Amino acid sequence: MTIRKTGYFLACITLVLITVSTLGRAALPLKAGDKELPSLAPMLESVTPAVVNVATEGRIQLQQNPLFADPFFRRFFNVPDQPIERKTQSLGSGVIVDAKRGLVLTNNHVIANAVQITVTLRDGRHLDAEIIGTDPEADVAVIKIPADKLTSLKTADSDQLRVGDFVVAIGNPFGLGQTVTSGIVSALGRSGLGIEGYEDFIQTDASINPGNSGGALVNLNGELIGINTAIFSQNGGNIGIGFAIPINMALDIMEQLLETGEVQRGYLGVYAQDLSPELAEAFGLTRQSGAIVNRVLENSPAEKAGLMTGDIVTKIDGKPVRNSSDVRNQIGLRRIGEKVIFDILRDGKTINIAVEIVAGKEDPGTPSAVNPRLEGMTVGDIKPDHPLYGKMEGVVIAGVQRGSPAWRSGLREGDVITSVNNAPVNNLQDFLTAVDKREGSLVLRIVRGNAAAFIVIK
Repeated sequence: MTIRKTGYFLACITLVLITVSTLGRAALPLKAGDKELPSLAPMLESVTPAVVNVATEGRIQLQQNPLFADPFFRRFFNVPDQPIERKTQSLGSGVIVDAKRGLVLTNNHVIANAVQITVTLRDGRHLDAEIIGTDPEADVAVIKIPADKLTSLKTADSDQLRVGDFVVAIGNPFGLGQTVTSGIVSALGRSGLGIEGYEDFIQTDASINPGNSGGALVNLNGELIGINTAIFSQNGGNIGIGFAIPINMALDIMEQLLETGEVQRGYLGVYAQDLSPELAEAFGLTRQSGAIVNRVLENSPAEKAGLMTGDIVTKIDGKPVRNSSDVRNQIGLRRIGEKVIFDILRDGKTINIAVEIVAGKEDPGTPSAVNPRLEGMTVGDIKPDHPLYGKMEGVVIAGVQRGSPAWRSGLREGDVITSVNNAPVNNLQDFLTAVDKREGSLVLRIVRGNAAAFIVIK
């Protein structure tokens, strides 16, 4: 299965980013005898004018045979010197969030490569739009249309959503025109899907299809809670698994785009990984939510603030941290110069550490650890001819037998083990002593290239 962006033009992947909404259902009668029946119609009458159709025309450069980069071959085959381009068209949706300024939120993939953007309102008007700013990493874009008799949507606090809340998806699926579907919030905080660089999706079973991308996900009060973005599908059609960007996240990005025209993501210099049940047990923790720091870069803001390898991040500015994606998302959306407060669990005690966000590259992700045995590998001291000699303390894995428990665990030749059960390893003797005296689980911290991870060995 794949993830598919649902700008409606040539959609073919299986997790689909949604540029089209969902198919409407037959309306219920307002009354059954003398009894009035519930209806979403009054809410939708005030909401649907704020959801628009977004049509784009663009051009993409086609790849040529590398031979045609040679002027001789271009002349021989009569290939023109100018780049070969292909015209593209796309259909999606958008949401008016500021009627006075004519601001529309949509997905970046809806307007990517666009040279002309046309917004069609519910009343049939066609308006030219200009791009204010885009954030491809989170798939958010802000466009602007003439502010003439527009209707905007009120927004809700998406942090207050609960699984089971009723929601309504509005958009323009398959170019059919505005369509409404209903469902519930199926899950919150979906990440690791590989759709975007920053993922914190609302999952819903409200029917979403290609063309819904950029459309509105609203609650029963008609308040905007998310921007429809993607679907999980086997054949490109809806199977009841759709994803929306939380409106709080989208609005934070919009404000940065309005201020500077781009999103400048913060840098801390810290690597984190999910706190798995095995790691929680190994660290003697009863909790299984949070993120464990497995590397702090030298001279980084995190190091200067006092963050350490092995710290368990439980909250950031008072907001609970569920996993490493929460850390990445919260830091990535902060402004340069802001200070954030980390709630850290260290040696069984909770401490608070303030870290200032600085400009720089975003913190990279970290691979997950696995659970093997030490059999099948050999280790040794870091020799003077090793690139890390004098730069890092630890022992290097000199070899791993293919198919052995160590190999199946993910340990590889060249990995450097820097600690055992959070105790630093300076040399081979330290490592052997730490392993020999430990009868229970082992927690190894390994460094591989620019990445690091903890591995639990039972």
